[in-house]
Amino acid sequence: QVQVVESGGGSVQPGGSLRLSCAATGTFYSVSAMGWYRQAPGNERELVAYITSGGEKVYSDSVKGRSTISSISSDNPRSPVLLQINSLKPEDTAVYFCNARVRDGNNRYVDYWGQGTQVTVSS
Repeated sequence: QVQVVESGGGSVQPGGSLRLSCAATGTFYSVSAMGWYRQAPGNERELVAYITSGGEKVYSDSVKGRSTISSISSDNPRSPVLLQINSLKPEDTAVYFCNARVRDGNNRYVDYWGQGTQVTVSS
């Protein structure tokens, strides 16, 4: 069974920074991609940033230039992937969800989601 464990949410003042951590645990062969999504009240879930095992990084326009996602470790796929967002704005307030796409022992690619962590940007 695979679990996705998130941490790092909280309350931050505008202009501050936040680092979110996400790690996949359990039984699987490798992580092919890991991404962060967010959902604000009344809105659909949207992509924030993701990274593939090949090193491809994608950022949404809303965070491009002020966020960084770390690489997926090839040596230890259970190592956390970090997302740092700087210059936070009130519109960054949302529940942030991590998604991990893992390759299981049957060579299938399966998506798993974390339970979400609240990020609130407010003065």
